[in-house]
Amino acid sequence: MIRITNIKLPLDHTENQLQQEILSTLKISQNQLIDFTIFRRGFDARNNKNISLLYTIDVTSKNEVGLLKKHSKNQNVRATPDMSYKYVAQAPENLNDRPVVVGFGPCGIFIGLVLAEMGYKPIILDRGKEVRERTKDTFGFWRTRTLNTESNVQFGEGGAGTFSDGKLWTQINDKKHYGRKVLNDFVDAGAPEEILYVSKPHIGTFKLVGMVEKMRAKIIELGGEIRFSSRVDDLHITDGQITGLTLSNGQQINSKHIALATGHSARDTFEMLYKKGVYIEAKPFSIGFRIEHNQSSIDEVLFGKNAGNPILGAADYKLVHHCKNGRSVYSFCMCPGGTVVAATSEENRVVTNGMSQYSRNERNANSAIVVGIEPSDYPDDSPLAGVELQRQLETAAYHLGGENYDAPAQLVGDYLDNKPSAILGKVEPSYKPGVKLTDLTQILPDYCREAIQEAIPAFNKKIRGFALKDAMLTGVETRTSSPVSIKRGADYQSINTKGLYPAGEGAGYAGGIMSAAIDGIRIAEAMALAINEKNE
Repeated sequence: MIRITNIKLPLDHTENQLQQEILSTLKISQNQLIDFTIFRRGFDARNNKNISLLYTIDVTSKNEVGLLKKHSKNQNVRATPDMSYKYVAQAPENLNDRPVVVGFGPCGIFIGLVLAEMGYKPIILDRGKEVRERTKDTFGFWRTRTLNTESNVQFGEGGAGTFSDGKLWTQINDKKHYGRKVLNDFVDAGAPEEILYVSKPHIGTFKLVGMVEKMRAKIIELGGEIRFSSRVDDLHITDGQITGLTLSNGQQINSKHIALATGHSARDTFEMLYKKGVYIEAKPFSIGFRIEHNQSSIDEVLFGKNAGNPILGAADYKLVHHCKNGRSVYSFCMCPGGTVVAATSEENRVVTNGMSQYSRNERNANSAIVVGIEPSDYPDDSPLAGVELQRQLETAAYHLGGENYDAPAQLVGDYLDNKPSAILGKVEPSYKPGVKLTDLTQILPDYCREAIQEAIPAFNKKIRGFALKDAMLTGVETRTSSPVSIKRGADYQSINTKGLYPAGEGAGYAGGIMSAAIDGIRIAEAMALAINEKNE
């Protein structure tokens, strides 16, 4: 096949125009073209009056070898690369040490899936419930304020990504095309086929639920075992080698190959690792608020007269501002047509996050507006000091919100003017259970307040109306990434605990569904190769 890149066409082009562009680029006639498929479709909306679609196309034609030679100097015409996934190993027949995976979010799912596909019959443990029961608990908390600390936005089958926008793109280096396997596996599990070619694919919460169930079923069919409500409370380590673990119910499981894919909110697990002597250190993360605007306003500014076009969908944005005080403020986890959600996993604390459904048709756009912080900003030098800072901020938000899991909120105009909010404006907050209007300027450290107050007007120069006085800020956003890094070596094992594989967001090696899933594939491969080496 031949891959053509950088095909640019008007938003309202016809399929015939696309085909003619292919013929023109390759300088071939209609009868030489056998077939073509869209590998990637994006758009250029820098000029919202003249939005263009950008294509990468895979073409099947007659005399492909000759065509590639003819266009050898054209950087936009190349042979389609082989993006199929190649398994690195197969389980030995005498496998007597089944690998264990702790956590069943995107990273843990793909560690388990790839191990199962290679025949290693992994044992997968998750502290939370299976995804439908977990969904009931999570939505129940939003409705009734009754929190289950083991089954919520953070914990349970599918991980934190289940209650998100379901974004499936990443900027990590993926030379081995692991991301293509992830997308293909998602489509096999019921995701829309468009995720294979749109430039910014997403799924949304409700579709993710069914997909996770199908992937679980596949792992079980291949010999894997998945146990829910199975929190790991202890690791067994002998002379620097992992030998097993103990669950919260007292059950012990022996294994010399254990992957840790716990997610970024498993604070008790971080504490246990630290006490056991596993090398762990504090890492940077970001803190701030959720900001909400009417989605229609964002669409109008970014897409102009093309707002509402089904190909474009709901508009998103990505913003960053470098402040006078040396801090950086940026938008994070932007959720078009979504809602702000209660994301705490500990009692008497308030945490916000964002979520969208596949349709992205809710009235508001929301995004985190966060400030980057460093370990030098933390309360002390402990590897767990970032966790302590998170807890302090979440506790402050709980008290400021009224101590009933309502979130403290403030109009953007009032936040910029340093005065409490008393009444809502045009933007109705979406956070459930509810919000309490107050003064958010007193929650974050002064350097964060100063940075956000400088950044919002700066963002307004990029997106007109971003500093709208009636826009809503809801606090606090603290779970942007893991506050710790569980260091691993080139073999993907802990630098001081052999057989322990720190993985995904919780270990500090991913940020989002896609990068976590890709890291899971890498971990599965490393575990398989290590197991085979010991069985030789």
